[in-house]
Amino acid sequence: MKKIIGEKLKMTQVWKNDIVVPVSIIRIKEDSDFSDLKEGVLVKVSGLNKGHGFQGTVKRHGFGGGPKTHGQKNRFRAPGSIGHTAPQRVIKGKRMAGRMGQERITVKNLKVVEVIADTRELFLRGAVPGSKGGKIEVYYEN
Repeated sequence: MKKIIGEKLKMTQVWKNDIVVPVSIIRIKEDSDFSDLKEGVLVKVSGLNKGHGFQGTVKRHGFGGGPKTHGQKNRFRAPGSIGHTAPQRVIKGKRMAGRMGQERITVKNLKVVEVIADTRELFLRGAVPGSKGGKIEVYYEN
């Protein structure tokens, strides 16, 4: 399995055989050799997804929040109770507020739509993890 390194430029769409194809454009680094990469090959793409910073439990884990009535004033998005009284500590892995995103994601079976050798650009069908300018690793079989 060969690996090439690049950076995500943007996501756009191109016309191919009279249909619109959503593509992610990747610029391949200068030291990577991709001469044997052809159209129609299925590749595996890895990268860091977008970071969201410190988030609460509603956005990070999808908690429902508390009721808007029955005496509640400022606890609408609070997590609520975080455990039993018996262990007298918070159990590891408890879903709470914290940093979200910036995790390594691998997307499999993305099809190569086009390879432009002179600009070192690679068009992949579908979404690629990460933000613009992020480092991307593309794996493919010879």
